[in-house]
Amino acid sequence: MSIALLKLKMPDHEGVQKQLDQLAANAQRGASLVKQVLSFGRGVDVQHVLMQPKHIGREIEQIVADTFPKNITFELSFSHDLWPVTGDPTQFHQVLLNLCVNARDAMPGGGKLTLHLENVVLDDSSGAPRPGPYVRTDVTDTGTGIPPENRERIFEPFFTTKDLGRGTGLGLSTSRAIAKSHGGFITVDSTVGHGTTFHVFLPADPGPAPTLPELNPTHHDLPRGQNELILIVDDEEMIREIARSALEKFGYRTLLAQNGTEAVALYALHRTAIAVVITDMAMPVMDGPATILALRTLNPAVKIIGSSGQGAGSLLLANAPENAGLTYFIPKPYTAETLLRTLSTVLGRDSRPPLAP
Repeated sequence: MSIALLKLKMPDHEGVQKQLDQLAANAQRGASLVKQVLSFGRGVDVQHVLMQPKHIGREIEQIVADTFPKNITFELSFSHDLWPVTGDPTQFHQVLLNLCVNARDAMPGGGKLTLHLENVVLDDSSGAPRPGPYVRTDVTDTGTGIPPENRERIFEPFFTTKDLGRGTGLGLSTSRAIAKSHGGFITVDSTVGHGTTFHVFLPADPGPAPTLPELNPTHHDLPRGQNELILIVDDEEMIREIARSALEKFGYRTLLAQNGTEAVALYALHRTAIAVVITDMAMPVMDGPATILALRTLNPAVKIIGSSGQGAGSLLLANAPENAGLTYFIPKPYTAETLLRTLSTVLGRDSRPPLAP
């Protein structure tokens, strides 16, 4: 949310807006990685969505440009009609980054790293889990290559030929597990002294490409309030203040409460004026569920948006928010765009479902 506010305040001198977009993308990627670790640790399946692989390729291109040695040249190419795939963007990002890091390490003296994505249709003779349309991603380097005696072992957990401290031996085994969980697979071609190509196959959806929202919409594209009063309930002062700044910037009025007890008292005073309550679910004194129960006692029709970053609990609330007495639920951390679109939907001004945070 802070980045969205900075974008409104900062003039676009020397690419400031592009840098803020990069910062937002990296923050979201970090948040997604944490959610992924929590989900795996608690045994919760990661939610798959329809994604466009070339967008992930562009993210990898930026990381390589910013962090890889300058003696490694990088080339990204893809079919202009590239099919979307259903999967977890963070996991696919992890696969490509693992393969690119391995390629970098295989070229200590420099070389060329190529990332190419294209549509393919595999038949029964291909060895694919099932025949049909796939997106194939090729990660190619001009490095040392993989000796035949190691080629059969590279996907084993903890197997590595890198020096101590340079690798864990988990990158390729994790990448293969991710591809398999998406219904895909990975193959490798390598010649000692001439380089290596990893082929990542993911099942594709060759139907009409979905219309995807702008990744970084301007503030003119975001829904605005109509002077409605919003009660923000959160025990973290920073979250309350940033949410207030974002909402007031986009045409709302706000009241702040640091726990459920304050929220109920404020709602009792301003119940006829408050349009929506946004509440954290984990708070001291009076937590979210108790607050919701008290608010609904005062007004059974109160509109409540719940929010939490509590891993598996967030997933359950997102799937069935009404079971907790919520009108809608958004997992933390969320963007200003997610908050504004959710409010617009709850207030009945936008029939589209809000974007995922």
